[in-house]
Amino acid sequence: MELGEQIKHDIKTNPMILYMNGTKGAPMCGFSNAVVQVLAQYGVEYQDVNILVDPEIRVRLSEYSNWPTIPQLFVNGELVGGSDIILELHQRGKLLPVLERAVLPNGE
Repeated sequence: MELGEQIKHDIKTNPMILYMNGTKGAPMCGFSNAVVQVLAQYGVEYQDVNILVDPEIRVRLSEYSNWPTIPQLFVNGELVGGSDIILELHQRGKLLPVLERAVLPNGE
């Protein structure tokens, strides 16, 4: 599968996926670490993709999402945003409903 197709597939088949610098166990930049720390507070499970293993991932991901920065969090196939948006949603108490959509996609 071509890389762009793999990214589309991964986003559509994972309820929650975070493209980041490093891994959730070892973030490699402050922005990625901030998102990992916020998500840890909610105890949610998510797939992480280390964009540092292949520079082409960042190029293809940005082409797909039309979002230039890393990290990028997707929930149920939709881009939620990068670290600034995730942190703002968290601080305003509006992130949990977004994350719950991945856990309860039918609103159950």
